[in-house]
Amino acid sequence: MHRDLEFKLPPVTRKADGTPRRVGFELEFTGLTLDQTAATVQAALGGELSRTSASERVLRVEGLGKFNIELDWDFLKRQSAKVEDAQEGSPEWMDLLSQAASLVVPLEVVCPPIAIGELARLDAMVSGLRQAGAVGTENSPLAAFGVHINPDIPHLETASIGAYLRAFALLQWWLVDAHRVDLSRRISPYIDLYPEAYVRLLAERPVASRERLFDDYLKHNATRNRAMDLLPLLAQLDAERVRQAVADPKVKARPTFHYRLPNCQIEKADWSLARPWNLWCVVERLAAAEDELQALAEAFLLHWRPILGLNRSAWLEYVGRWLNDRGWG
Repeated sequence: MHRDLEFKLPPVTRKADGTPRRVGFELEFTGLTLDQTAATVQAALGGELSRTSASERVLRVEGLGKFNIELDWDFLKRQSAKVEDAQEGSPEWMDLLSQAASLVVPLEVVCPPIAIGELARLDAMVSGLRQAGAVGTENSPLAAFGVHINPDIPHLETASIGAYLRAFALLQWWLVDAHRVDLSRRISPYIDLYPEAYVRLLAERPVASRERLFDDYLKHNATRNRAMDLLPLLAQLDAERVRQAVADPKVKARPTFHYRLPNCQIEKADWSLARPWNLWCVVERLAAAEDELQALAEAFLLHWRPILGLNRSAWLEYVGRWLNDRGWG
């Protein structure tokens, strides 16, 4: 396999309790029906497939876990749930609607958390979906869908969370370029970057306390629409405080980051989930290198201009050279 398609290992591969860190992926694409997608994933991975509603299928794979395969359409999901609650079964019109919608509405494969060292097991699924006709972000100028990555955080201590926040915030503009984020996704609100004022706060000093972590993040980012959404992780620490700031039932507590920046390029033969994962690993490397992280934070402050804010083009150029000098770019 080409080296670019191999999953790199981050510096920290185990959690505080010694168990392997795991990663969950969510892929959004079109080009197939719901049943075609479910059958293709089963053919690639094996397992037992079941139907849960007109808009959802579940595949349970021994040794990996439960894959949710969904038509990502809230209306159809709500109607399916109403029918299920009424115990009426799924009417024919709903199945027909599901089939028609799958031609224009993104399908989503939500993978279970998988140990970092076993991520290559997902290659067969991606290859199978590509061969079946799945197409990604660039084939849908309005959908703005992509790939979400949900890596376990190694430690729940404030210092560890703060290091990842600083690392991502300092790299966020570089990551947009490195991922070549599609224009339809850049102009959508779903993957907004952290505000410059928040990045400056993170650059000025490490996150020293959980109180400051919550105060600053929720002041500047009280929304799910962030390229790295920290709300699930904060809800894991204090769900009530998050609910007070963000009244969104879709915020689910879990001890992971929710990284939403990458495109889905599933139709391309030279693409795999390793590509977006390996770019995320640049964040992992910087978060684990305390001295390097501090050095980049100080460089950010030097690129900050009174009143005008960050000189983004100069910062992008600097970060690119800085990462290349360390063999991380």
